[in-house]
This record gives sequence, structure tokens and C-alpha cells, in this order.
Amino acid sequence: MKNRLIAALLCVAMMPRGFAQNLPELGDSSASDLSPVAEQRIGAQIMREIRWRDPAYLQDAEIEDYLNNLGDRLVAAGAGAGLPFEFFGVSDPSLNAFAMPGGKIGVHTGLIVAAQSESELAGVLSHEIAHVTQHHIARMVGKQSQTGILMLASLLVAVLAAKSNSQVSQAAIMAGQAAGISNQLAYSRDFESEADRLGVQNLGAAGFDVRGMSSFFERLQKNSRLYENSAPAYLRTHPLTSDRITEMEGRVMQLPYRQVPDSLDFQLVRAKLKVGKQVRREQIEELERLGRTASLAVPAQYELTRAYLAAKRLADADKAMVELRKRRAVSPMIDGLEADLRLAHADPVGAAKIFREARTRFPQSLRLIYGELGALIDSGRYAEALDLAKAEVQTRPGNAALWELRARAESGLGRRLAQHRSLGEVYAIQGNYAASAEQLTLAQGANDGDFFEHSAVDSRLREVRALLAEQMKERREQR
Repeated sequence: MKNRLIAALLCVAMMPRGFAQNLPELGDSSASDLSPVAEQRIGAQIMREIRWRDPAYLQDAEIEDYLNNLGDRLVAAGAGAGLPFEFFGVSDPSLNAFAMPGGKIGVHTGLIVAAQSESELAGVLSHEIAHVTQHHIARMVGKQSQTGILMLASLLVAVLAAKSNSQVSQAAIMAGQAAGISNQLAYSRDFESEADRLGVQNLGAAGFDVRGMSSFFERLQKNSRLYENSAPAYLRTHPLTSDRITEMEGRVMQLPYRQVPDSLDFQLVRAKLKVGKQVRREQIEELERLGRTASLAVPAQYELTRAYLAAKRLADADKAMVELRKRRAVSPMIDGLEADLRLAHADPVGAAKIFREARTRFPQSLRLIYGELGALIDSGRYAEALDLAKAEVQTRPGNAALWELRARAESGLGRRLAQHRSLGEVYAIQGNYAASAEQLTLAQGANDGDFFEHSAVDSRLREVRALLAEQMKERREQR
């Protein structure tokens, strides 16, 4: 994803002015650094474009749950405690992770699969977290004054441009300008050294093996000669030198040795990614062969069960799930897989029961919440689904997926006003204020709902129209 953003930056100068229409206000450009408010605004805006418009965004609640649990553990152990961080997956086989303004940190699926231990993955995240807590992006932009701020703002333009005119992006790359932009976005040696130092410190404080960071970077360095001109994006934006590796190893050697086993969820996430959406027959055959010679470990048994499910071999998946449950391993991902198997058997009632029981053990799991809501709706239990959706929306009002599930439950109950109001919130969260206003207008015209519900819709419609007017004004000013 970062490669695409960098590539699209090259054609900013050639873009129609309309592409700049969604840039947020950055505040006083005369300031030496990007302000925290500006960081949050531009980070939220870029994240909105990625989440709702980029096909590479990994829409997998289980993996996002895991990344945020891992990231939050690292953040809480260091200087980032209390800052708003968000971790998300990118469906891309390359080795990369990147930090954006406002604490948005993306992780490529290729990096997760390539990590040889959870401490290695945590080491990369800890390094990226340090870039955020030390405001390296803001400081890098600040040194370049107005030009730097416009360069950072162009990240948002780039997301839109790459989708609207990919040929222009490719033409710019062919012109040989990519290296210059990539160098501008690459962190300086001082910033990298600071992120290494704090990253190792926070990694240890969070209870991980500090050698995880150095081992991953050392392996990248050793393999870099094989890449020649197509080095992983992580090496291009995070310059890796022998001196850096030596400094990192020196810090690690001063710390006590700690052997930390991988968490089960780390192993299950990697197993899930290995299966993917289209399982290979050879993968199933290899797992079956291993299972005939010895009892499969929990991650391998999970991988086999998921592979059978992906291949629609439900009878085999049922048997594999029985074997998996015999291991007595506890994880929301195992519960979720069992519920998915019930859904594949057209048994939403059974799936809802599994999801509900699992949520008593893992109440914060969005994957389980989404699963139970969907299963309740599929089984026609709309009132139960609506009660659950309302409760969850109270604590997560900015979650569009919950509002959409709430709208489905309200539709099932024939509540037109409530349904359109919920859909209005979905579009507002996505930044599509015109569509939001349209849904709220439909809610106004609904012949159900009481006085208080209509009053709430009227009030929200005024707010959304004001946001739409502000959005349109910014677009006109930037043309």
C-alpha cells in the first residue's frame, strides 16, 4: 500500500485540481512542525480513504482484533500510553509495515507470515510505534516547511489519484522519479536510531524477547542482496545499515535474556493467512500426511479445519473440528471457526449460540460481536440482534459495521425510520455526507417512529448538512 501511495505522489503535479477536494485543513503552515491536531486530522482522513476505498485493506475482524491487541500491549508499555493508535492489516505478500500520522499503523500480511516468532512481529510494531510517539513524520515534514506539509497532505490525494488514473502513476514511475520521492519519505538515520532504541526498550517492557527486533532486521539485511532493485518497501523507507544493526545488537546484549513463547493467537493468525480464501489442494494433502504420522499441533489442526471449510469439504471439516476441540485450546479464533462451520451447514441458530458463549470469554472481540449479530439476523431473531447492536454502538459509535448490522436488524423488524437513520450514520462515518443526508431525509419521511425519534433525525440531519456544506466549501476553495 505504501508503494502505491509513493507512486501516486509522483503524479500530484499532473493531477486535475479536483483531486485535492478532500484534503483536510492542516492549520498554520508557518509552524515548524505539524501540529498534533493536524496529525490526527490527516491521519483520520487517509485512514478513511484506505478503509472504505482501497481493495488492499484487509477486511478481517479476527486479524484486526489480534493486531490491535498486540499493538495496544506495546503502546501501554511505553511513551504511547493514552495516545490514540489504530492497527490494521493490508492484504499484500510483501514485507512491509508503515506508520501514518495520528497513530495509524498498517501491517502487510506478508510480514505476519514471514515473522518467525511473535517477538519479531512485535519488534516491527514497536519500532513503528516509536516513530509515532516521537512525532518523526511531523518533524520530518516540519523541516521541509510548506513543501513538506504539502507533500504529506498529498498522501491523501495519492489514494484517490491511484484509483482514478493508475496509468498516470505508472507513467510517472517509468519516468524514473520514484527514487526521489521514496527518499523524501524515508526516515533519517537519526530517526531510525531513535525508533530502534525506544522500540527495543518498549518491546522488553511489554514482555517480549528483545532479540526479536534485531533478529528480524538482521535477516532482512542478509537477504537484501537477493532483492537488488526490488528490495522490500520496508528497506526503502527504513534505511538499514550495518552500523544500525550493530547498535541494535549492542543494546540487546546489555539486556537480560528472556525466552518468550508465541501466543496461540499469533500462530492461528498465521495459519489463517496461509490458508487464504482459495486453499491449495497440496496444502491440504501435506497437512493430512502430517496428521497420519503424528497428532497435529493446535495451529496445524486449526489450519487443516479451516482449509477443509474453504474447500467446502464440510464432513471433513466437522471431523477436524472435533479433533481440534480435543486439544482443549482456548481462543476466540477457534470459537469463530466452529461457528463459521455451523453457518456453512445453514445453522445460524447453532452459530449464534457458539458466538454468544464465546463472547462471555472474550467480550471485546469484534469478530465475535459481528458474528453473533449476523447469525441472529440470519436466523430471524431481529429483536435480539437489535438489542445487542444498540448496546455495542453505545460504546463504539464510530464503528460503521455495527451501524450497518443495526440497520439490517431494524429492516427485519420493519422499522423504516430507524433503518434509514442507521444507514445515515454508516455513510457519515465513511465521509459520504451527501448519501448520509439522503438517508436521513428518507428517515424524516418514514411514517413510523415517535416524536422523539423524528426530533433526533431532524437534529442529526442539520448536523450532516452543515458538514456537507463545509465539505463542499473546501472543495470549491481548492479548485
